[in-house]
Amino acid sequence: MPDDLKPDDLKIDVKTMRGVIPYVSMDGKAGEAADFYARAFDARSLGRVPGDEDPSRLMHCQVEINGGPLMMTDMRAPGEPVQPPQGFHLQLVVADGDLWWNRAVEAGCTVVVPFQTMFWGDRWGLLTDPFGLTWAIDEPARS
Repeated sequence: MPDDLKPDDLKIDVKTMRGVIPYVSMDGKAGEAADFYARAFDARSLGRVPGDEDPSRLMHCQVEINGGPLMMTDMRAPGEPVQPPQGFHLQLVVADGDLWWNRAVEAGCTVVVPFQTMFWGDRWGLLTDPFGLTWAIDEPARS
């Protein structure tokens, strides 16, 4: 942020718009994904901006999950190929892992690694959603 720009000057929620923010290309399914994340992860919609040429495709879609933002788009740069998500997962660190896990599975996520106590002490599991993203639910070990 430039030195002369203060958080009060911005039209964003500086509590959630910080750090690294995933911005995922959904190839025409950003709105559907946002609706799914509301069911699976209790996502709160922060806005949708339709494309100029095709309003059925979203230029920008943003949700908040567990206090953090997830941005999505249906648009691609000219000539940019459609690629499946790869090489990462989105991790949700939560106090009630069973609640988050069960809600995601009931909404339609597929279990990759069952939610269980891991060797490091946390309860952790891995899921994929119907849009190809991989999610981890992590309930930190109690002290």
